[in-house]
Formats: sequence, C-alpha cells, structure tokens
Amino acid sequence: MEKELSAKPVVNGKKAGKKAKSPAPGLTVKRFFTTPGVDPADELAWEYRSASITGEDGRAVFEQKNIEVPKTWSMLATNVVASKYFRGTPGTPERETSVRKLVARVVDTLTRWGVEGGYFATDTDRDTFHAELTHLLLRQKASFNSPVWFNVGVEAHPQCSACFINSVEDSMESILTLAKTEAMLFKYGSGTGSNLSSLRASKELLAGGGTASGPVSFMKGFDAFAGVIKSGGKTRRAAKMVILNAEHPDILDFIRCKVQEEKKAWALIESGYDASFNGEAYSSVFFQNSNNSVRATDDFMKAVVADGTWTTRAVRDGRPMDTIKARELFREIAEAAHLCGDPGMQFDSTVNAWHTCSGTARINASNPCSEYMFLDDSACNLASLNLMHFRTIDGDFDVTAFRHAVDVLLLAMEIIVGFSRYPTEKIAQNSHDYRPLGLGYANLGALLMASGRPYDSAEGRNCAAAITSLMCGQAYSMSARLAERMGPFAGYAKNAEPMLGVIRKHRKAAYNIQAEGVGAELFEAQKAAWDDALAQGAEHGYRNSQVTVLAPTGTIGFMMDCDTTGIEPDIALIKYKKLVGGGMLKIVNQTVPLALEKLGYPQTQAQDIVSHLDKHETIEGAPHLKPEHLPVFDCAFKPARGERSIHWMGHIQMMEACQPFLSGAISKTVNMPANATVEDIEKAYLEAWKRGLKAIAVYRDGCKRTQPLNTSKSTVKDTKAAAVEPEPLIKPEPKAMRRRLPDERRSITHKFSIGGHEGYLTVGMYEDGTPGELFVVMAKEGSVVSGLMDSFATSVSLALQYGVPLQVLADKFCHTRFEPSGFTGNPAIPIAKSITDYIFRWLSLKFLPSEQPAEAEVTAVEVKAAPEPQPAQQTVAIRLPASPKRDTWLNQADAPPCHTCGAIMVRSGACYKCSNCGATSGCS
Repeated sequence: MEKELSAKPVVNGKKAGKKAKSPAPGLTVKRFFTTPGVDPADELAWEYRSASITGEDGRAVFEQKNIEVPKTWSMLATNVVASKYFRGTPGTPERETSVRKLVARVVDTLTRWGVEGGYFATDTDRDTFHAELTHLLLRQKASFNSPVWFNVGVEAHPQCSACFINSVEDSMESILTLAKTEAMLFKYGSGTGSNLSSLRASKELLAGGGTASGPVSFMKGFDAFAGVIKSGGKTRRAAKMVILNAEHPDILDFIRCKVQEEKKAWALIESGYDASFNGEAYSSVFFQNSNNSVRATDDFMKAVVADGTWTTRAVRDGRPMDTIKARELFREIAEAAHLCGDPGMQFDSTVNAWHTCSGTARINASNPCSEYMFLDDSACNLASLNLMHFRTIDGDFDVTAFRHAVDVLLLAMEIIVGFSRYPTEKIAQNSHDYRPLGLGYANLGALLMASGRPYDSAEGRNCAAAITSLMCGQAYSMSARLAERMGPFAGYAKNAEPMLGVIRKHRKAAYNIQAEGVGAELFEAQKAAWDDALAQGAEHGYRNSQVTVLAPTGTIGFMMDCDTTGIEPDIALIKYKKLVGGGMLKIVNQTVPLALEKLGYPQTQAQDIVSHLDKHETIEGAPHLKPEHLPVFDCAFKPARGERSIHWMGHIQMMEACQPFLSGAISKTVNMPANATVEDIEKAYLEAWKRGLKAIAVYRDGCKRTQPLNTSKSTVKDTKAAAVEPEPLIKPEPKAMRRRLPDERRSITHKFSIGGHEGYLTVGMYEDGTPGELFVVMAKEGSVVSGLMDSFATSVSLALQYGVPLQVLADKFCHTRFEPSGFTGNPAIPIAKSITDYIFRWLSLKFLPSEQPAEAEVTAVEVKAAPEPQPAQQTVAIRLPASPKRDTWLNQADAPPCHTCGAIMVRSGACYKCSNCGATSGCS
C-alpha cells in the first residue's frame, strides 16, 4: 500500500519528475485582483492573536498563542485554521504560526507544480497566478478542500482530494482490500463511498457450500473501522457512504439496518446509558459512521408511481429472487428515514443520463455527501467560492470578478491532479486519465437574503440557477482552454460524443433560466459562458471530465467566514450557543441589516426591525416591516416565537434550479419539522426524482435521541447542571450598516485658504442635519494633491455613512501636521497645521456641540444579569473580540456532539459541522 501511495505525479498522461517538461506552451494568466510587484499579503492589515478552543467540559481542546492573522478574519476562522490546518507539533519551532505562511505554503507549492507541469506560458504568468491565488485565499474569497491545507507543502506527494469512490468485487480479498483502502483515506483526511451491490446477497449460495454473508454483514466491519479511525492526525472524523441498488436481494435488510440499531440505542438510553452520540448507547450499536443511500432506477420509480411490482435479482446470475409491491419497498425507505434519517436516495438513471464519460463505464456510487458522482475508483479535489465576496457595494453580483476567480481556482485544481498521491493504482490511473474536479460555492443563502431575494421564491431560484450556471459554464470554458494548451484528458477521445452531449444539455438549461430576479449582466453572461464552453470544447476537447459540485463546505466555510454553507439557507435568524461555565451566546443574523438596506428601509427603521428581532426572537411583527418582505428572512427552521420557515419543498425546488448546472450533484439536507409524516418523506423523495435531482437526503427534526438544542432561549438549558443563577445573555457586536443619503440632500460649501493654497469644502447632510459626505476641491494644486484629497474625502464619506462618529474622526485628524500649513484668514481657525487639521476643526465647529461629554466607551456586548421575575435589570459593559461570526450556528436539534471538543454539531449538507472548533463529519 505504501508503494502505491507514493506514486509519482502524472502530467499530460506521463509520470513527471523534477525534469518533466510539457510539450505545450502553457497558459496566459490575466491579472485582475492584484498589482504587479505588490504582494497581496502586504495589502492586508495583520495582527497577532491567541487561538483557543474549549470543550464542553471547560478544558482547553486547543490553544496556540501569537498567531499572525488578517485583522478582517473572525476569531472563529482563526481558531479553525490554527487548530485544523497549521502543521507541526504544537510547542515546537516547526509549528506553523501564521495564516500568511500557511497560504504561502500551499500557493508556493502549487505554483512550483505548475512550472514543473508546463502550465504557464511565461514567468510573468507564473507570478500572476501566484498573486491572484494568494489574493483569493487571504481575502476569504475561496478555499480548497481540507486535505490540501493538511498536506500540500508538507509531504512530497500529498493526498489532496477530499472525495473518493471505491469499487469492491465479490471476493474476500477485494472486501478486505476495500477496508484497507478506506482506512488509508480516513488517515489522510478524506472520505469515501462504495456501492456494495456487487456482493452476493445473504440468500445466495457460496461455491464451497453454505450461503454468503451479504453486504449488510460486511457493513458492520467497515463501520467498526470507520468508528475507530479519526482522519489521522488530521482532526477529522472518518466519512463514508454505503449504497445498495434497489434490485439487490438484501435491499430490505439494508433499509432496516440503521432502524434496528437505532431502536437498540433507545433501549440502552431508557436503561440509563449515556444518550450522547459518543456515549455508551450509540457507540454500542452499528452503522453510526456512514451515510446510507438506496440506488433507484427510473424503472423502480415508475413502478412506485404505477403501484406495480418490483423484483429483486441475484447478483451472480441475475435470476429473479423476490417480488414485492414497489410502493411497499418505497414505504420502507420512507419509514426508515422518518425514524433515523437514513437511507437517502440516489436516482441512478438521472445520474447516468448526465454522465460525461459513459463511453468508459457507468456511475455506480458517490462520495460520503453525495455531491461527487463518477466512475468507480476515482477521486475529486474540491474548492469553493464565497459568494458574498462577489456582491458589489450596491448589492449586485460582480460577474467579471467571479468569472476570473473561477478561472484561477480551476487552474489551481487542475495542477493539483497530476501531483497528488492516490491510495490505489486504479484511483491514480483514473484520476490522471479523467481529471475530475469539484468547484463549488458557499454562502448562497446569505447572498440571496442580502440581495433582498427570498430563498424560497422564483427570483431566488433564478438567481441561484444563474450563478451556478455561470460557474459551471465558465469552468468548462476554462477547461477547454486548458485542453487547447495541455491536451484533453486521456479518456476524452472515447467519450467526446457523450461529453459534448451533456454540455449541450447544460447549455439548453442555461437558455431556459427565467430573467426574474437575475441581473441583466449575470443573465447574459451565464448563457455566453455555455456558448463559449461548447464552442471551445468542440474544437479542443476538455481537460477535465467534470468540473463542478455543490459540497457542504463545513470547515472551509468557517475558514472563509461564511454565514451559510453550500447551497443552504440560514438555519435561523436567532441562534443560541451554550457557553462553558454557564450562560449562552446569542447570535443575531448579520445579513438582516444588509437585506433591509437593499429593500430600501431607512436606517432608523432598520434599527427598529433588528431590535424587534433581538427582543422577540422573530422578525415577524417587527415595526415598519412590509408583509411582502417577510419571505426574504425565512430560514430553514421556524423560530420559537414565530410561524414562518422555508417549507421542505422549497429546499427541493432550489436543488432543482441548480442541479442542471453541475457536473456532480448537491450535498444538501432537506430539513423537515418534527411533525413531518412518513407520507411527507415519500412525497419528498418522489418529487426529487420527478424534478431531476441526482440524490436527496432528508432530516426530520428530533428523529434521534441525543441532547436537543433549539433556536429559543427558553428551551436551551445551561451547560452547568447545578447552576442556580440566571443565564447571562451575550450578544455579539453587530456589523456596521451603511446609511445612504437621499438622492436630494441639503449641503453647505465653504471656501478656505491655508498658507495661500485655496480650496473648497462641500458637506452633504442627512435629513436631520448631520453630515454624511464630504467633497474637497483644491483650486491651485496639481493632480496628485487633488487626487489624494478626493480619495481622502471619499474615505471620510464612507466612514460617516457606516456610522463612525464625527467626533472620533475629528479626534484622529485634528492637529495632524504636514504641508501646506499656515495662516487661514478664518478667525475661528487662524492657523492650520495641515489641510486635514483645518477640515476637521471646521467640521467640529459646524456639526459638533461646543461642549462634548466625556467619551463613552464603545462596548461590544451587553450582559443582562437579572432574571425576568426580578423588578430591575443590571447592565454591565464588557469587551469581547470584535468578531460577529465567532462560534456561530447552534440550533440543530439532536445532532451529534463534536468528536473533537464535545459541542453539539449542526447539519452541513448531508454531513455535520461543529461551530465551536470547525470539525466536520464530511469530506470537504
């Protein structure tokens, strides 16, 4: 195995060593985000912090001091990156201590690989790629999957892919080899999936006599290995998917296997055993370490609709085994999912209808979260773009920046393929021959809300579809340009016809997107991307067989400070996190102010609405809020004191909108309320098939018996079991919200002279007479001074509009000294030490009261220490790190506790993530 793991990198179908040269001239890389000669890291403000993660028991799970981090990164992002991605033994000189160096480790390595692989036409293109990728990563605009951060630049030939699909044959040797392969994948921080339908059923005979064990029996062994192997020193739990075809004779045993074990766990809990996910009850039962899915063809689903019969068939010879009503089998699937969340469903005919390489073999399986679906014995490295960083200041979508980011990231992912290590020769060969990639995005829910579009609406779905379409079309276009320079993937020749056919299907779907809710530029750009992808591919082929998926973006979502993960909406506008030692952290959705601004609410009204949300735990009934705007703020779960939430069909419809523009599928959980019925789950699965989804998983709130958490303060118990004091309520510092001036505003213009240099000040004012913008014109100065003063005035204007008090600005800039300075002719300000000194002293005289009260300390949070029954409240101001995103999302009922720190996890796609330390149960 170790020999297989150390396979040499392959470029252009040939093994590449240090002297490898590409026969192609390489690519030209354009600059967009960066400036030649300027290090993108130097454009950021940096600071030193201490990272610390505390477990539920109050003990430190992780701690590292003096970490260099961009000031704009939250403490949660700092904690996650330091604990998960910094390499080296803690406390030793080899331990990484800087995000700057972490990103450099990865980008330097990828750039070196790109040079060795012949990907760059010139040294300038190499330097441009290095700078543009560094910018994307440091600015939290994009991130690679976790194995890249774990391993690249640390090992000579690192395992870089997060997602693997492994085949298994009907022999003991193959079954045990699969167990070994899975163990090695878990060790290096990746996840894997397999379809076990090739294994003989428990009703079939063995050659030597007796009956076979059947796939469900072997699943127990695979599950046990997964349970004891943490992703190896990579601080990730093993992640796996198990699939069985609906025609397999053991399909009923497969459907029921988790249900039976769940009931055993309930019995142990009722007998007094620990009910936590890692406690004695659940650790004593099987099948808790995998996601299970039934693979169903169109024939099976049509039989369900028609109330027909369904016949299972022997694995070895295909002879008929059992015949049952299709609806009865379908009902069993829904009942099991209702009780324990598994199995999900994968729609085999749909998956293979969109298969770009059907000339090679069919698609049988997926990765653990169901977003990567491709050939057996293949791998996919993932990366995601943070959509909120492509939202313009006016709330539109920056198409040009997004397209360029797709190009840079896809090039980086393509470089990774040939220089990665793979666990088996089969996976290595298929990775080199087909080069599948998994580009995706995160923060869709936040983007839609901030843009004033309801998640569950035609305009929201259209916008999401257009963005997904642009991403995939641009990625295939870039892949075709790569093929022009580097050659198409080795398996393209025998798959050219089916692949171009799939590209045409994508393009047709792009032209069917409706314009409602989609900006004009985005609407046209996504169609043009597919036109180019088809034209370029028809001429040059494609470098990559697949290019896009939508992954759950768990840990990397924290790294990018995303408010929502993958394709998901926000869980709730108000979340509570229990704190070690007692108390709760109250998280108020930080996208709400942006949405209110986009919807046109004045700042005073927006503040009233947010205050209502904070006080009542729901935005319903908020003053000033128009009824037609309520859907914008709907989330996955109903608030404790409200009635609105996104219906489960809204989740399916969003997946339906985006699925036609993905090479793979979508990792998403269709959230259902606790009172959802078995019939609801049947309908959800049926609708998913009818609407062209490739896979679906449901989660009914409360379907497991671990410690529940809620979106309501009243239902969250303190972490100190013996606490008798009331729980303090901690609110994070709110984000700044821009208060725009009306289109018609009053203004005042003032002429001044400083040492003979004349100028003009113009101040625009709000309705209440406070200043909101500043213009400075220097009458006798050259372009440099005029340009600098214009830029300075713009900065001051933005500061005023985002709520920086004029007094704070005046204290900072009054009495600054530089030329020109001197006499002014203004008796109120006879001598000015500089232009900025004069400006802010004049603004102080005009707009600030003559006597300022003592400056009040700006506090980050308030702690209300009095319980409701008492007649008075005591308010105490304390300081916390200014990070509104730290420790977010605590609301998923009965999710498992984190295997690293013990905090309750939340759903992330089809997997779970921990909002305390960033750990995930998935593979991305």
